Amino acid sequence: MVSATTLLCAALAAVASAAPACKAVTYTLPRTGGATELAAPAANLVLKKIAIGHGIQNYTCATTTSEAQANGAVAVLYDATSFFPGTKKTGVSQSVWDGAPKDLLWHTPLPLNKLAGTTYGADATAPFPAAADLRFQGWPVVKFLGHHYFDIKGVPVFDLSAAGLKAVVKKVGNVSAPTQADKGIIGTGAVQWLKLDDNETGASKGLTSVYRVITAGGNAQPCSVAGVGVQSVPYTTYYWFFG
Repeated sequence: MVSATTLLCAALAAVASAAPACKAVTYTLPRTGGATELAAPAANLVLKKIAIGHGIQNYTCATTTSEAQANGAVAVLYDATSFFPGTKKTGVSQSVWDGAPKDLLWHTPLPLNKLAGTTYGADATAPFPAAADLRFQGWPVVKFLGHHYFDIKGVPVFDLSAAGLKAVVKKVGNVSAPTQADKGIIGTGAVQWLKLDDNETGASKGLTSVYRVITAGGNAQPCSVAGVGVQSVPYTTYYWFFG
């Protein structure tokens, strides 16, 4: 199993002798159960945040007979770290945790400024509304953490503005989502799980690796169905951030 252990509490030096030992929560990256899995984070990295993301994957169809080409993503990120199963007082059950991407996808409107004339597209110049916390069935309030988008050069960016962290990354690994993963609102299937590493441009801040796991929805429609142009497909997922 891929794991990173982090102490969720720390005794102050002044009271260390009197305080009880803090119990560690072991954060274990989910596994697809397939023939291959995403590589583990480097041994020197620690888990910084777990976010649940809600947004769209964008694709472009050049013709009705071509394959849809990935054209970036836009998503709002919410801080799910304290709700990880086993966390004292705030942790949710494993079933609630595992089902959150599907529940969020199906029961919460996209947190994006809509592009006029589209079903799911986001405004290209101002895709994000004012920052707001997430409220959805079965969960406490989940605090706003930041945004995911692709920059003008097509580079993936995770701006965790609420935590002062940032990851500017490149894809270094991918595996297919499990067959039982939710196929999404338009039934096209769950996007792959990914490992993304810092792209070494010096633009990242406090983060080195990002994992996309437990995906729901997001795969493109065939171009024969979507037609020529851009299509946007809703998706949800967890992002694990290491630094």
